[in-house]
Amino acid sequence: MSTTIKCPSCGTEFEPNESIREEIQKEVNRKAEDWKRKKEKEIEEALRKNISSDFETKLRLLEQNNKDNEEKLKEARQKELEFLQKMQELKTKEEEIEITVQKKLQAGREKLSEDLRKIEEQKIAAKETEYNLRIKELEKKNDDTIKLLEEAKRKNEQGSMQLQGEVQELALEEMLRSTFPFDIISEVGKGVRGADCIQTVRNNFGQECGKIIYESKRTTSFSNDWIEKLKTDMRSNGAEIAVIVSKAMPRDMDCFGIKDGVWICSFGEVKALAAVLRDGVIRVFNAAKNQENKGDKMHLLYDYLTSSEFAEQWKAIREGFMSMKMSIQKERDTMERLWKAREKQLEKVLLNAAHVRGSIEGIAGMNSVDLNLLEEGNEDDMAH
Repeated sequence: MSTTIKCPSCGTEFEPNESIREEIQKEVNRKAEDWKRKKEKEIEEALRKNISSDFETKLRLLEQNNKDNEEKLKEARQKELEFLQKMQELKTKEEEIEITVQKKLQAGREKLSEDLRKIEEQKIAAKETEYNLRIKELEKKNDDTIKLLEEAKRKNEQGSMQLQGEVQELALEEMLRSTFPFDIISEVGKGVRGADCIQTVRNNFGQECGKIIYESKRTTSFSNDWIEKLKTDMRSNGAEIAVIVSKAMPRDMDCFGIKDGVWICSFGEVKALAAVLRDGVIRVFNAAKNQENKGDKMHLLYDYLTSSEFAEQWKAIREGFMSMKMSIQKERDTMERLWKAREKQLEKVLLNAAHVRGSIEGIAGMNSVDLNLLEEGNEDDMAH
């Protein structure tokens, strides 16, 4: 192997000695070291650039993530704020709804209380009239029990309404007869539609002064057709005044009054109205009578008072009065017996209730259970 070295300048070849080799070796080593440092520097620079680039990239990514997170946090806070605002609005609306509901409930309670008060007042106002009508119903039921049972099987509702009408009709006739014993109270035939009875008004001398025709109704609604029918019956029977006694009043009337020439009233008002109308009939009759036969009145009156006709009529009146008095006394005795029997039954119930109450209070203690059948004061009075 040749170890000669050729000079690059002159092209002379020569064989290097040991010193040259050492110099060359040093030069080579120096260049190798320079190249190595250069490469290490380049590598270090490349690494520095790569690291710097990665750091900047990561920094940008972190900044972008931080920015995104801030945007998301801002959006989340905005949404939370909107949610809290909506919650506050819902709470406010709930409070407003609660206030509205409470107001409606209060108004409903007040209206219910007012309606109950009005109903109670109506019940109290009708109590006396309904009591009398119920007494007549019981009497009528006792007299027609078998007949009512047969009719109830066929036509329950119609039979019930008819019974109530008959009861009020009978009560009306009895009231007129007992209040005006000198008048003639005649019942209209059952087959005749319209009027129920006619009151022939007579004065203290027994003279017929005029007629008042009555129609009794006990239905839940008033019909204007009743007025024209009764006016037709009034003309056909020669009556001067027509009266409808009705449980239901016309819509434009809340108490008795006159409508289209016909008087309308309730059963509780008919007694007073009949007295006023009867007095008017007598006054009209007397006014007309005073204009005729003035000279013969005293003689006619004397002849009438001394006649057997007057004596027989007075005797009949007295007998009728005594009969009515005895009948009333008999009815009173019967009712008192019934009341006494019911009072005994009530006392028995209260006594047994007191025993039960004492047993329960002995077990459960005083005031644990309210077993009073009546108010405290009323129950003590009943016990005594």
